[in-house]
Amino acid sequence: MTTATPSRSPRATVPSASPASPTSVAGAAAPARPRRALDWRVRFAALALIWGFSFLLIKVGTHGFAPFQVTFGRLFFGTAVLAVAMVVRRERLPRSLRTWGHLTVAAFLLNALPFSLFAYSELTIPSTLAGICNATSPLWGMALSLVALSEDRPTRRRVAGLGLGFLGVLTVLGAWQGFSGLDPTGTAMALLASLSYPIGWIYVRRTLAGNSSSHLSLTGAQLFLATLQLAVVTPLFTTLPTSFPVGPLLAVVVLGALGTGLAILLQYGIVAEVGPTTGQMVTYFIPVIATAAGVTLLGEQLSWNTPVGALIVLVGAALTQSRTRPSRRTAAGQP
Repeated sequence: MTTATPSRSPRATVPSASPASPTSVAGAAAPARPRRALDWRVRFAALALIWGFSFLLIKVGTHGFAPFQVTFGRLFFGTAVLAVAMVVRRERLPRSLRTWGHLTVAAFLLNALPFSLFAYSELTIPSTLAGICNATSPLWGMALSLVALSEDRPTRRRVAGLGLGFLGVLTVLGAWQGFSGLDPTGTAMALLASLSYPIGWIYVRRTLAGNSSSHLSLTGAQLFLATLQLAVVTPLFTTLPTSFPVGPLLAVVVLGALGTGLAILLQYGIVAEVGPTTGQMVTYFIPVIATAAGVTLLGEQLSWNTPVGALIVLVGAALTQSRTRPSRRTAAGQP
């Protein structure tokens, strides 16, 4: 699932909507925090459950459809939910061709590519492993910050978190056993999917920060473009389904409508109400829920190194997201 996208403007952030996509609005500081009828903690728990179960839904979807078809269906139904939300709120799509160009790249990096990679990976690896791989996105983001000349410079604590996190990955994969029992291609696809998110976030941060369009408008346009990308690619690699089994079909519909569309709206509301720091904490619940769902509902096997490694990954990811408090002199703008 993944963390939030940094941004300099409340309108500049475009959510990633990962399979469990920790959709991203972290840098968007809302000027007002409206009171909601449903407490934010309830919505937070619902969001964690939705994204945590996304990996199980992907697995079930691939039992009846090709991975590209699962991704296309997910994006189609997710876009439909956001389209309805835009009509209700009377939002307009961005008008700038430059913005649409940047959103096309963002749609590929944050939606079309990682969604497809996760769907293909789950043909050969358990949904539990895919969920844990998704939690490595903050680690990849930290690694990229070391070479991307980011203004958010790494600290010793965050570098230590990076090393600890990848130690956790090796623990999950059972490196001392030669990664026995795991499909290397499927695992690599899941890790590449998690890497795609921070690359996309960096791109969005550098190209769409300060954009005048609303968050919902940018996100709706991004998912629409990702759907178009899959609409072009899917017929090239798959044939039309000869049947539509109920279980996989429902999994794809729920994955799109809830795991992508509704989840984006939920996270945006949570961040607007309680802030990005609290909002992005949902990332750390996703692999736990994904693992519980895979083991209890799909009967996937769980060895001791999987939960232990996952815990190490989460601790490392949390350290990479830590920030040091500025001193009074720094806060006042003094050298």
